[in-house]
Amino acid sequence: MREPRTERHAPEWQIWAALGIVYVVWGSTYLAIRVVVETMPPLLTAGTRHVSAAVIMAVLLAAGGRRTSLRLSRAEWLGAGFVGLALLLGGNGLVMLGEREVPSALAALLVAVVPLWVVVLRRVFGERVALGTALGVVAGFAGVAFLIVPQGLGGSVALGGMLMVVLAGLSWSIGSYISKRIELPHDPLVSTGAQMLVGGAGLLIVGALAGEFGLARFEDFSAGSLLALLYLVVFGSVIAYTAYTWALVHASVSRVSTYAYVNPVVAMVLGWALLNEVIDLTMLVGAALIIVSVGLVIRTESRLTQPTGALEASPAASEAVIEAEGDPTVSRQA
Repeated sequence: MREPRTERHAPEWQIWAALGIVYVVWGSTYLAIRVVVETMPPLLTAGTRHVSAAVIMAVLLAAGGRRTSLRLSRAEWLGAGFVGLALLLGGNGLVMLGEREVPSALAALLVAVVPLWVVVLRRVFGERVALGTALGVVAGFAGVAFLIVPQGLGGSVALGGMLMVVLAGLSWSIGSYISKRIELPHDPLVSTGAQMLVGGAGLLIVGALAGEFGLARFEDFSAGSLLALLYLVVFGSVIAYTAYTWALVHASVSRVSTYAYVNPVVAMVLGWALLNEVIDLTMLVGAALIIVSVGLVIRTESRLTQPTGALEASPAASEAVIEAEGDPTVSRQA
């Protein structure tokens, strides 16, 4: 079991600046993905994103004098590789595929239930779950059903695309759950880089096997898609995760985990404002159910763990959430 994390003092404005980056950037990645997949192959693009981000992080770590931390054992590579494939190949890859047909705001809401999936996994593997947590899970999945049934069965949004996004959340939750129970690199940035490298390579391989290289034509890539990809690499995968990791050191997990219910709101507003996505009453009700349920789970788990002083507390509620599209950071998740 990991040692409890001790918070370090930092000015409030710095903490809120870091959280603001996480709120806005991770909330905006769904919109960026939607723009990317308009003209670019989803799996190959996702693989390029994560491999590029891994290389950038390795260079930054080496430049910062942390070259020795890049030397991983076989067990650490295996652990990071498994988690990276679950988070990025299964999680991010399915979001990329799903968002070809699913609006970014709706995708963000369907992904927001990742903390609830983790609770389900905890129960499946025999862990006891508090009543408040269980009620939050039920309410959250009711919100998912409220979103899928009228829109998917009604034909306004492709049911297959929505199911891909739901499965993406499940895959991300599996990676998040397992990450707490296997050996990973001790440095969180190194761990994230290794996960992105393996997961990104997996996306490139599956994309190639799916024939995406034959479909990719650079001349067809729009400027918007290319800029969105660059944004995902630099801001979504490098800057936002660094801010998240820093915030975890200087603030409580329960405070940092507020991004879990802020990100979907940011995604909805951006999708409506920049992509003219429709936000109807069904989405508002579903969003309210999901966001409130995630908040209930996080608050319940936080109250149960705070007396022990174990600030790492419920990874289910705080660290397993998907950056708007299932970003790459195991402990954040990214």
